[in-house]
Amino acid sequence: PYYVDMDQRLFLQASLHSSDQNLTLFVDTCVASPNSSDFRTLVYELTKSGCASDSTYSLYPPPRSDVARFGFNAFSFVNRFPSVFLRCELLVCMYQDFSSRCYRGCASRFKRNADS
Repeated sequence: PYYVDMDQRLFLQASLHSSDQNLTLFVDTCVASPNSSDFRTLVYELTKSGCASDSTYSLYPPPRSDVARFGFNAFSFVNRFPSVFLRCELLVCMYQDFSSRCYRGCASRFKRNADS
């Protein structure tokens, strides 16, 4: 476990270990849960489809294309849960393939009225 104070800034990094140097990483979705084995019942979204859901979530410039860096402020699930577990989904794309999902960034979809 990693112990932090409430609202302390957390910095995370993910690295891709591959012999192919033409790959890049993209943080797609990150959710938090008070239960390490259940990420459906009670969850808090930090980011979804590359779009920040939490106002403290930030992406940071990586040192290389095979690294993704991001951060957010520590929080808790009310007082009855002592821990917060994080599950993130990252995408791997070809480096500088600007048509790939990694380079499109936030993929928010707008809901449309059925009459439209």
